Amino acid sequence: MSNLERDPVELRCHAEGAGAAIEVLRPRDVPLGGPRAMPVRRTLPQRGRTTIGAWCFADHYGPDDVAETGGMVVPPHPHTGLQTVSWLFQGEIEHRDSTGSHALVRPGAVNLMTAGHGISHSEVSTPATTTLHGVQLWVALPDGSRDVAPFFEHAEVGEASVDDAVVRVFVGTLPGLDDEAAVTVFTPLVAAQIDLPAGGEAWIELDAGFEHGILVDRGPVHLAIAATEDEDLEAMVGGDPLAVAGHTATLERAELGYLPPRHEGVRLRAGAEPVRVVLLGGTPFGEELVMWWNFIGRSHEEVAEFRRQWQAEVIGRDNPDGRFGTVAGYPGDSLPAPELPTVRLKPRS
Repeated sequence: MSNLERDPVELRCHAEGAGAAIEVLRPRDVPLGGPRAMPVRRTLPQRGRTTIGAWCFADHYGPDDVAETGGMVVPPHPHTGLQTVSWLFQGEIEHRDSTGSHALVRPGAVNLMTAGHGISHSEVSTPATTTLHGVQLWVALPDGSRDVAPFFEHAEVGEASVDDAVVRVFVGTLPGLDDEAAVTVFTPLVAAQIDLPAGGEAWIELDAGFEHGILVDRGPVHLAIAATEDEDLEAMVGGDPLAVAGHTATLERAELGYLPPRHEGVRLRAGAEPVRVVLLGGTPFGEELVMWWNFIGRSHEEVAEFRRQWQAEVIGRDNPDGRFGTVAGYPGDSLPAPELPTVRLKPRS
């Protein structure tokens, strides 16, 4: 997915310190292009938190009536230094990219595209789609891997039962589960869909070296966590976790709960309505990043050069076989980049 904001900000990102309790992040609404503009809810990045592990971008959308919103129509656009992860609850999206990949994104399967040195791709909801509902996620590549050759992966995802929950791990793995998602990552990561019936609850084991985020698609959901040094950990697993003071929160739909490292698990509890969340996690990302539009680099100058190359190669058709290549089979023009800021923006912490 492209960041279609007309005036995207430059962000200099760094690893934040870990706190002790759950931090609640609320989304902002962003129109995803076009005259009818399919709306998405963006929880990463924001001023208070720019990354969770290497996860640096999270858009949550739907359920949207395609007849009203026009669905997803994102023309060919570029990426550098990142991976995109597409995960759907409902609908179908056609993906094309400059490596020659042509695939459909459907519920129950993950599409992961590694931009690396540079890639361009398009995303369009199919004519058969009446309702579109899912998440689009970005992963920042570490400095040693951010210049890899681009590639695309598609993998079917199985499911496991954990207490009352159904868990589908689509990136990485979760402690206590045997299956590992069959896609490539360059830093330790996890992403999973977790579903609970009304009144259900589940204890989800976590890697204590990871920080985590829990994005609510259906809710509310009640959370309780225990740190590795907590004397209440045993009681939290076997007793009532929501009684542990200072380690609980209730998240509403579209909110994201941030869990700092040093937690061995989280208990999820549904109320009167079923719950569906997306769990994200990874080791804290210790590198500074500059994110602007669809590029991730390490400096303002580097990102400006990415933009110049995209405009020259693809929009100006100066060298269509350059860094970003071309998307074969897309019936339209590529997306031009917004104008860069006239002055260098100050880094955000």
